[in-house]
Amino acid sequence: MDRLIFEEEHDLFRASAARFMAAEVAPHAQRWRREGIVEREVYRKAGDAGLLCLWADPVHGGAGVADLRFDQIVIEENVRGGEPGFYLHLHSNLVAPYIAALGTQALRDRLMPHVISGETILAIAMTEAGGGSDLRAIRTRAVREGNGWRLTGAKTYISNGILADAVVVAARTGDKALGLFVVGRGMAGFERGGKLGKMGLAAQDTAELFFNDVQVPADNVLGDPEAGLPALMRFLATERLIAAIASIAAAQTALSLTLDFATTRTAFGRPVALFQHNRFRLAALRSRIDAAQAWIDQLVLLANASRLTPEDAAAAKLVASELEGEAADLGVQLHGGAGYMDEYRISRIYTDARISRIFAGSNEIMLEIIARGMGLDERGLP
Repeated sequence: MDRLIFEEEHDLFRASAARFMAAEVAPHAQRWRREGIVEREVYRKAGDAGLLCLWADPVHGGAGVADLRFDQIVIEENVRGGEPGFYLHLHSNLVAPYIAALGTQALRDRLMPHVISGETILAIAMTEAGGGSDLRAIRTRAVREGNGWRLTGAKTYISNGILADAVVVAARTGDKALGLFVVGRGMAGFERGGKLGKMGLAAQDTAELFFNDVQVPADNVLGDPEAGLPALMRFLATERLIAAIASIAAAQTALSLTLDFATTRTAFGRPVALFQHNRFRLAALRSRIDAAQAWIDQLVLLANASRLTPEDAAAAKLVASELEGEAADLGVQLHGGAGYMDEYRISRIYTDARISRIFAGSNEIMLEIIARGMGLDERGLP
């Protein structure tokens, strides 16, 4: 399917991003998956290549290009030709915007140049044991102490948890209030657990984080320390669109791999893809992926125009992640026994895909958001 949202400058940028992934990411991916972590150096190389925080202020070394299509291209090319466990979109598109939009001038001047260059790697710590998608269940606390805050608690399942040099931490500052705090590597009382073993995304480091009376200076508070929940809500729509972009790219990749394999693998004297049942399933999947891709492309344009709604972002995340799972599952099935072997990429796509229906808010939460946007909420019914 031809995609009409991109212009010549985007096509040139895509070629550059694809070359970067082929040269600097793909050759190391197998080792990173085996080691459970990517090399820090790849973030610096991505910064040198101009692939991080393209939207950021040129004063701090950014390109100042607030066009989500460029970030979309980086994500797509990393999924297709790089390594999905290289979580540069978390760094650039999910965490850095909190610092740029809510941080003090001193914090921005101190952190953003190094974030854009890839020298400082970012993470965000919201999830707690037993909390999951429910931000109101957060128990980590921040208490005013002198000119700063004392932070106590623990977070789990934190992506980039080992690599991160700066972590945005959501903590309770009152009975119903949350604040966002930046905790840096080396702060007294900030500790990390070991890398957590996962079903998929083996190259992406995930860890528990512990905050034992960490003294956080006032400059490291993001925005109003009692308005963290509205701030999180403000950024979650873009986060879910980013997740949808990655999921639909994975679905496209799974389908492409499956078509290549199923048109050459034979059973009973004919290619597997030519059996009616199989070709009909592939045709239906092709149609649904292309429809979702066109829709997500339009949502990217709406995001550029500051018109992306939480309901649209939730719906995109829901549909794209479900399609990612279906495409990966069909791919494994049509690969046969080979699909169960990790040497075949479809096996890795299958295990990587499972988390997509959970992170950035589980798909059950997405359904709640969509339903409420339709007015299907007891609080709004007569």
